[in-house]
Amino acid sequence: MERIVILTGAGISRESGLATFRDEAGVWSRVRLEDVCTPEGFARNPDQVDAFYNHRRQELQHVAPNAAHRALAELEQAYGANEDDAFLLITQNIDDLHERAGSHNVVHMHGELLQLRCLSCGATPTWHQDCTRATACPECGAQALRPDVVWFGEMPLHMEGIMDAIARCDCFVAIGTSATVYPAAGFTELATNHAHTVELNLAPSGKAGLFDEAAYGPATSVVPRFVKSRLAAETS
Repeated sequence: MERIVILTGAGISRESGLATFRDEAGVWSRVRLEDVCTPEGFARNPDQVDAFYNHRRQELQHVAPNAAHRALAELEQAYGANEDDAFLLITQNIDDLHERAGSHNVVHMHGELLQLRCLSCGATPTWHQDCTRATACPECGAQALRPDVVWFGEMPLHMEGIMDAIARCDCFVAIGTSATVYPAAGFTELATNHAHTVELNLAPSGKAGLFDEAAYGPATSVVPRFVKSRLAAETS
C-alpha cells in the first residue's frame, strides 16, 4: 500500500462550529493576532492571552468531530492496518477533533489547545480548565504557564518528521487550508515531484494550480467522498 500524508487546516473544523481565522468573519476580524498570538503580545498582556485561550478551550468542549474527521480516521485505520508508517495526518489545527474522531497518527505542527507549557521546567501538562497567571505548574509548582501553541514568530513543531514523511509519501492531500501560512504553504511544492497531490477545500486555494486532483465544497461532503474512492481503489 502507498504512503499517504494528509494536511488539514481550519476549514475541516469549520463545520463542527469552530471559527476559521482568515475569513471575513474569522477570528482575526474580532481580535488582533499581534495581541494574542505572538510572544510579544503575551509579554505585554498575559491576562488577555490567557482569557483568549480560556475562551477557545471552553468553546472546544461544546463541539464534536464531523464527518470529515471521521472519514480520515477510517482512512487511517485502513492504511495503518497494513503498515505503521503508511499514514500520517499533519494538522495546523490546535483542536483535538481528529483524535476524538479516532485518529491516532496525528502531528500537531502548531501545538495543542488542551495542553500548557511551563516556562520554568518545560512540562507540557494536558489542560481542560482555565489558566491564569496564578495557575501553578503541576510538575514544578511555578506560576509560569503559557498555552502550548505555536505563535507567530515561533518555529512550528515536529518539522523534521513532517519533512521526512512528505519526502517519502506517494500521495499528499491538503484539506481545508488556505495555503498562505508557511511552512505548511510550501508542503505541496515538496510533494509535487514524486507524489500525487490532492486539494480538498471549500474553494481553490492560492496553490490550487499545483495539485494533480481537486474537489471543492464543504469538508463534510468532499472528504468522505474522497476517502470512499480511495478505499475502493485500494481494494480493487
